[in-house]
Amino acid sequence: MQRPSRQLARRRTLRKDPMKAVQFNVTIPGFILTRTLGRVSPAFVYGRPSTLGLVDRPAPAIPGSDWVRIEVLLCGICGSDLGNISYRSSPAMEPFGSFPAVLGHEILGRVVEVGSGVTHVYPGQRVVVDPMLHCEARGWTAESWCPSCTGGDHSTCEMSGEEGPLAVGEGGLARGLTIGYHRDLPGGWGEQIIAHRRQVFPVPDSIPDRIAVLAEPLSIGMHGVLRSGALQSPGPVLVIGSGTIAFATIWALRTLGFAGTLVAQAKRPHEVALARALGADETITPGDDARQTMVDTGARAYMPVIGDEVFVGGGFDTIFDCVGSRSSVDQALRYGAARGRIVMLGCAGQMRKLDLTFLWAKELRVEGYVGYGAETWDGRTRHTFDLTLERMADDPRALGDMVTHVFKLAQYRDALRAAFNHRRSKAVKVALQP
Repeated sequence: MQRPSRQLARRRTLRKDPMKAVQFNVTIPGFILTRTLGRVSPAFVYGRPSTLGLVDRPAPAIPGSDWVRIEVLLCGICGSDLGNISYRSSPAMEPFGSFPAVLGHEILGRVVEVGSGVTHVYPGQRVVVDPMLHCEARGWTAESWCPSCTGGDHSTCEMSGEEGPLAVGEGGLARGLTIGYHRDLPGGWGEQIIAHRRQVFPVPDSIPDRIAVLAEPLSIGMHGVLRSGALQSPGPVLVIGSGTIAFATIWALRTLGFAGTLVAQAKRPHEVALARALGADETITPGDDARQTMVDTGARAYMPVIGDEVFVGGGFDTIFDCVGSRSSVDQALRYGAARGRIVMLGCAGQMRKLDLTFLWAKELRVEGYVGYGAETWDGRTRHTFDLTLERMADDPRALGDMVTHVFKLAQYRDALRAAFNHRRSKAVKVALQP
């Protein structure tokens, strides 16, 4: 792909007035200390000597006519944030970020300033932000867009590992897949952000802030449900996990009209209650309870001479793994029906001793989804966020119960403590309020 000449005049993109922000840097010493001391206590991940801290930095300024400056109202803490600051995530995605970065990609804000090319939002309006960067936001002209962006699937933008031609400060836009893991585009754990017009979506007045901030994770569930074809699942559906993405998936299935049997696997009473309120027919806990549910689908259990119990027959036609751990993937492979579908929405990474036997023995299909894109539903094609916001306004269900904790930005360590220790704090979604 030939690099076009810079199409925007070079300009300053950082305002002189400072803002508070929680910033993270990736360093080798930070990796060693955090991985070592983090085994003792998560407090070492977000306290000293971690490379995460509250800083003063220049507020961003819009770099072109198609950009919007936004005051952050709320920003969620994602499981991927916890994985990154603890250095537990796979290093495979490191080339698609740039640091130091202000974290936070689950963003609700209020428009402060718009460029002359922005007509769909206005100052004072509440908006949510699709954090994934399209080729256009990077400064590429339409004839140079990658195949993913051309096809409406910008979450897999093939230019995310390259510097973009958009003029930012003294150079081009740094590499990066998304706001929140980007050196030049601060995320929502700060007081202000900037975003390209493609990334900004107005929030209906009927949606309160504590629900609106869920638009990004709900869109992930929506994207996975629509792209996987799970709405046409001929048999029961199992959702593994009791975090935000699992609940988003349950909600998306029901709000889009799935009428089949929906089983949710959750561990704690408040998670069970929320899963049922969002539309699960049945809730199970891992272990014997889950095994019995598998048998109830018509599965026959067998015990090998060595190894764990296996099943033949019955099972779930579609399984959403919203955890991404070795044990959850193993369960999905064992619980899938023959020729069933396993949908990976959890951020699965490196795994040891994962038995893939049933991937081929049951002729399973394993599909992974990330982010959002152009969705076709009910005879219309539109961005995932547009559809999600429409359904949030029409079908709020128990969404208001998902944001369990809100902390001021200066209390970010308390917020992270609640998120890391969710078993004790009973946190589902923790949010920061700059």
